[in-house]
Amino acid sequence: MRTFLKAQFSAFAGGLIDYLFMLFFTEICGVFYPVSIVLSGFIGAVVNFTVNKYWTFNAKAEPTDKQLQRFVFMVIGSVALKSGGTYLLTQFIGFDYKWSRLMIDLMVSLGFNFPLQKYWVFNRPKYLGE
Repeated sequence: MRTFLKAQFSAFAGGLIDYLFMLFFTEICGVFYPVSIVLSGFIGAVVNFTVNKYWTFNAKAEPTDKQLQRFVFMVIGSVALKSGGTYLLTQFIGFDYKWSRLMIDLMVSLGFNFPLQKYWVFNRPKYLGE
């Protein structure tokens, strides 16, 4: 439970930065919101990776490059789910994109990001010869 709570704090920190950059790109720069979500998602991912590696999962033993490779694949999926899901809720249900984004973020964070980070990105079993 402790790891889960730490992961949620990390997700909140990265997510807050991500959300604020999304608003900046969309509201100030005039970028279409699904594109803003992609851009801001990669900015928030930098914060999330750093906090998770060194604090949430305390995964300092494995080389960063191996973790980063897995993390990049996870982030691509996460950003695609967030951008696509937000677009669908906004365009077809009529929610404001800011609220759609928050709802989708919650689902992606709990159902996609956390399990992949916990069991794949930062918790690799050690095999003989590895």
